[in-house]
Amino acid sequence: MTSSSESSASDAFDDTRWTQALDDALPAANLPTLLMVLLHLTGDRGWLSERYQCSRIRGLEDNDPGGLTTEVQQEVRLAAREAVLAWKAGKAPVLPSPSHETLVEMLRTSIGEPVPASYGHMIASWLGLEADFQVDQHGAFDVPEGYRVLIIGAGVAGLCAAIRLQGAGIPYVLIEKNAEVGGTWYENRYPGAGVDTPNHIYSYSFAKHDWSRYFALQGEIQGYFEDVADRYAVRKNIRFNTCVESACYHEDTMRWTVRTTDAGGQTQELQADLVISAVGLLNVPKMPAIPGLDRFKGECFHTARWPQGLDVAGKSVAVIGNGASAMQVVPAIADQVKSLTVFQRSKQWAAPFEKFKQPVADGVRFLLREVPYYQEWYRQRLAWIFNDRIHGSLQIDPAWPHPERAINKTNDRHRAHFTDYIQAELGARQDLLPQVLPDYPPFGKRMLMDNGWYRTVARDHVTLVTGGIAEIDGDEIVTDQGERHRADVLVIATGFDAINMLSSFKLYGRGGRSVREVWDAHGAEAFMGVAMPNFPNFFMLAGPNTALGHGGSVVALLETQTNYVLNLLRQAMDRHPGRFEIEVQRERHDAYNVRVQEAHNRMIWTHKGMSNWYRNAQGRVVATTPFRNDDYWHMAQKADLGDYTVRAAGVAPPAAGASRVAMTEAGR
Repeated sequence: MTSSSESSASDAFDDTRWTQALDDALPAANLPTLLMVLLHLTGDRGWLSERYQCSRIRGLEDNDPGGLTTEVQQEVRLAAREAVLAWKAGKAPVLPSPSHETLVEMLRTSIGEPVPASYGHMIASWLGLEADFQVDQHGAFDVPEGYRVLIIGAGVAGLCAAIRLQGAGIPYVLIEKNAEVGGTWYENRYPGAGVDTPNHIYSYSFAKHDWSRYFALQGEIQGYFEDVADRYAVRKNIRFNTCVESACYHEDTMRWTVRTTDAGGQTQELQADLVISAVGLLNVPKMPAIPGLDRFKGECFHTARWPQGLDVAGKSVAVIGNGASAMQVVPAIADQVKSLTVFQRSKQWAAPFEKFKQPVADGVRFLLREVPYYQEWYRQRLAWIFNDRIHGSLQIDPAWPHPERAINKTNDRHRAHFTDYIQAELGARQDLLPQVLPDYPPFGKRMLMDNGWYRTVARDHVTLVTGGIAEIDGDEIVTDQGERHRADVLVIATGFDAINMLSSFKLYGRGGRSVREVWDAHGAEAFMGVAMPNFPNFFMLAGPNTALGHGGSVVALLETQTNYVLNLLRQAMDRHPGRFEIEVQRERHDAYNVRVQEAHNRMIWTHKGMSNWYRNAQGRVVATTPFRNDDYWHMAQKADLGDYTVRAAGVAPPAAGASRVAMTEAGR
């Protein structure tokens, strides 16, 4: 048994060690974040005064010094030390939950630029000060007897949905085609695979992680999602190595029949009251239609199917494509290969990011892990830097005199900045500039992050081919100019079929109508990106017009969408104690999508001459959202059941033109 004196001595030792760790960490602290911690702990609004106003962020940097003088930096660190130690000793934060207005003012101070007043509510949610994103915000729902949800996919979206359903007390089963959770991170294991969004915001708000790097590679990200699955005990509800072949809705029972096939070829039909598709956008590899590709004499594979244990050392490697995957894999293998030939279809803009490959220092990890409000504000600042900050600059200015190079004055400044950067990265190889400098406005395609791409293509053993490919002949790639490039290994880095959403399984809604029949004529569309008319009791995550073309955290988006679906279910279950059918109203769906396309018509992705994977063959933007993230977040928070028709079992469908309210009352 430990004596009280021994316990006190141990506590004192631990306190001393903790204080020393804090002292070691403070010199590496992000000062704008530390200022926010100070305001929470002390309640002193003086920390928002002009003396502590941080400078405007340049590019995508964290701005660790905040643009503050050395004297002010030291003042902030000393004050933070005192306040944090007081908190550690038991003093409660003086301002634990600032008003929305104060939160906006705090963010403005920490980033040195304007922030919309509407951001306050979302900041409160991101900081965990309000319950919008909390896993257990609702507690157990009043779930009808026998009710069960089926989730398709155990990637980032599917895990989020499973955890939220579990917190609400709703029974579910999750069908996963792979042997493990993780989705795209389980499948994409090519060299250099990693996030191009800071992993501190590429993570769930409810499941923090002690990241080792600012931009984690595939292994650490995959490990995170495996840990989350364990932490929230969702594996018991997952059927691994099982593919969903089809999902069919039955109007008479208000249930779905989902047909699955396991690894042994055994088929099974499962019944579900609600189906949530969490297959995502980037789950079906897109292969180019090149004659002879299937007869290449060597190893040939898509980046999403990179062979485990493949050794490219000393080999001649060819890569078709120069999008996000290629920009990661090409620099990653350049030092190993004998020669590297890159076949480029279109030029890409790529932005510098200073903390690529940088480890998170031990002191910073301590602050993120131990100091109250530090990680929350660090995440919030990143969310702004990589998020709505550039949304305004993506709006087309009809009066701008140079639409051939930019869409507005700010976009033109971006062009000049990125052009200077590319020229600097090419060094002595300025002859490559015409081959790599895009002739379209920045952000017209997905803005990529430079993993060393420009320096790599400038190397002597790397060849950049800008012409088209005519055919594959044996172990040679033949261009449309007749040039032949031999390769031992052919890597297909042409991305994914993001336009043909929900193509990995067959989906049949009301009356047996296929989603392909509904969407193929004009393109994918959905209300809030999650619901479609004639597909009752079906929701999708990361659906049409929800991809973040202007930046942001897809994980936060998925939390928002999951929260939206759960809020709708809560309301429906409160009104209908038995089985029910929930379906978005056609007029609400159509009006929403008119609004989406009208907004897109004012944005860069529909600019004259633009071609990108966000648009379908008809030129309609179907992948990305035109809305600011806070705009979508506020729409989702409303979760208005009035946008839907909810019908209880045993109640006939309403006649054409019947109101939802009358129908709902009949079903009570």
